[in-house]
Amino acid sequence: MISPSEASPAPADGRRPAQEPPAQEPPAPAPPAPDRPAPDGGADGSSRAAGAAPAEAGPAPFPAHDAAEARADPAPPRTHGTADAAPRTAPPRTKIEGLLLGLAAGDAAGWPAARHRAVRMPEWTRRLTRELDTFAEQNATTTLPVPIALNQPPEPLCLGPSDDAEWAAFAAEALLRAGDDAALGDLSRERRTRAALDLTWNSVAAEIAAATERAPETESAVLPLRARISVRAGLGNLATGLRPPATGHDNPHYFDDAACVRACVLAVAHPGDPRAAADLAEFDARYTQDGDGVHGARAMAAAVALALAGADPYACVAAACDELPEDTEIGRNARHALRLAADAGSAFALVPPLEHQIVDHVYSYGIAAAETVPVALALATAAGGRIAEAVPAAACLSRVADSAPALVGALTGALGGAAAIPESWRESCRTLPGCVLPRLTGTDLVELAGLLEAAQPPPPGG
Repeated sequence: MISPSEASPAPADGRRPAQEPPAQEPPAPAPPAPDRPAPDGGADGSSRAAGAAPAEAGPAPFPAHDAAEARADPAPPRTHGTADAAPRTAPPRTKIEGLLLGLAAGDAAGWPAARHRAVRMPEWTRRLTRELDTFAEQNATTTLPVPIALNQPPEPLCLGPSDDAEWAAFAAEALLRAGDDAALGDLSRERRTRAALDLTWNSVAAEIAAATERAPETESAVLPLRARISVRAGLGNLATGLRPPATGHDNPHYFDDAACVRACVLAVAHPGDPRAAADLAEFDARYTQDGDGVHGARAMAAAVALALAGADPYACVAAACDELPEDTEIGRNARHALRLAADAGSAFALVPPLEHQIVDHVYSYGIAAAETVPVALALATAAGGRIAEAVPAAACLSRVADSAPALVGALTGALGGAAAIPESWRESCRTLPGCVLPRLTGTDLVELAGLLEAAQPPPPGG
């Protein structure tokens, strides 16, 4: 588990570190980020939960996260659509199904998904794969290994969703909890949703703390989940008493896109209202992200919120750009990627320009929100909102294939609805394998879509 002492604060402009650590094996799984002024909430930049070590400023009884970051002017003049909020109506089930299945299909299409699912195989199968990779490196062979089953049942390695789809379901659980009228009293719906998110995060953090307490040393703890560095660090921060925004700010991977996948599902709470969806996504993102990681979550939530209400792809992308300040890396990349999309002619033709001008080839992980979100927005635009064109193109960008296909799949799936998902992909991707959140093993995304639809309140006057 990553402790807060290993987590470096985010820089002032929200950018990720420019360079990875030296060639020798580093002590931590990610390089430290440059310093920036501490966020509000405590003299030392942290907000602490009740019962934790005292701080100069005590926490609010409810994590509010109300102070939004300063934003630059909106995106340049638009030639298509509008980012204005659509009338508030509950999204039809077909839209929610399209969102979940599109996200899962994109997740499955990326090459890292097979490696994530391989965790359900015996450990020795993964060890053999690593040994074969070493053999290829040492013997200058170009026959590269892939995840293997050998004498084991191969089903875990077959096409299917992995980490992104399961963390999306994690966010959906909070929305379902908020929809339970008996669970959180007579709070307003928005406060119930935020309370449900807080309970969900803190319950997982408590499990992490308990597992660590049982282990003879932190590194040997058997944890109940697998997660991104940003999520592991955020949960570790929560377990030691930190509160958002410190849990996301004091985090070595504050800039990654882990919150963006969750944001796509949280948009279900505010169909047609991109700003409200973005605010909810930011509340959640602050548990694990800062800077561009938060901006990216706001952008994806805004885009999907309009897609769920029936807006066209251009209006959805315009709403996303409204959440991306121009003076940030993610803002600059998004606007440049959309200019490339305007000139490309098709999603497939857009792949090389994105690879050469947007995707980074220096850092050791291809999960920066400043790359994956612009890629998703640009491909959705170039594909005209068609998932069958956008997801395969995203999967061609191998550096960002761990999440960009899932993000563009979520947006285009919400645009096209369940009917846009081919039946073969629907059947291959509707059931979660439990490769990162074992308690979600067997969860049916089609059934989950129905539960989410039923949990949403009726529109005003409805």
